[in-house]
Amino acid sequence: MSVTMREMLEAGVHFGHQTRFWNPKMAPFIFGHRNKIHIINLEKT
Repeated sequence: MSVTMREMLEAGVHFGHQTRFWNPKMAPFIFGHRNKIHIINLEKT
């Protein structure tokens, strides 16, 4: 089964945890933040 980038975005898998609860080891995989929620870089994960 192959999942496309569009399907992952539509499913909301790019939304991470709140910005105040994060592990610094995840920094390379975080694209940015919006409304105090980290946005995960789907190309790197």
